[in-house]
Amino acid sequence: MKLASETVETTGTIDKTVIWLHGLGADGHDFVPLIPELKLPEGAGIRFIFPHAPVRPVTLNHGDEMRAWYDLLSLEPGKTANEADILTTVAWINTLIDNEIANGIAADKIVLAGFSQGGVIALHTGLRYPQPLAGIMALSTYLPFAPQTLKQVSDGQSRLPIFAAHGSNDPVIPLLSWHIYALKLEASGFKVEAHQYPMEHSLCPQEIKDLSNWLQRIYALSA
Repeated sequence: MKLASETVETTGTIDKTVIWLHGLGADGHDFVPLIPELKLPEGAGIRFIFPHAPVRPVTLNHGDEMRAWYDLLSLEPGKTANEADILTTVAWINTLIDNEIANGIAADKIVLAGFSQGGVIALHTGLRYPQPLAGIMALSTYLPFAPQTLKQVSDGQSRLPIFAAHGSNDPVIPLLSWHIYALKLEASGFKVEAHQYPMEHSLCPQEIKDLSNWLQRIYALSA
């Protein structure tokens, strides 16, 4: 499936890409206003791509149709989704990455970012992608099918930097889910930068500042 998307580019020669996936029921416009708030250095040279998930029925929401990266079956741990459904979406995001590489962006200059459902897809895609990527930003999310996924980690991603953030008062995805997957990733050798914030299922100003600092380190940007 070819995904429609929104694109925002910073100043400077574009040689880096961040593919940012929205949460359930939102769309690609959701995080576009965040880019100026990151206060990235002049000439950062980053293309931000915000794809729109397809509209589909969502089981947890009584079959109502909305934008979703996969069918959310339940909020019960271990029963949230179908793995094949997630991997179908992973293939779509792989195509976005492949297209950026074909357009001249090196794989190790591509970051995958995602919030909630989008974070699930960012993790599942980034950990499996065959070429080394720049990093993953996993925001207020979790990692279903972790044992299977960690067995399928690409050799190129063995020390992939991961920014893992969560709200201590998140009523949608429990804080414990963040602890579990962050620890599993650390135990598998990934460079996990874990942050907990006094917020619910959202982003907060300190998180945005920390995201900016992490991106600048990953991309070796100087103010």
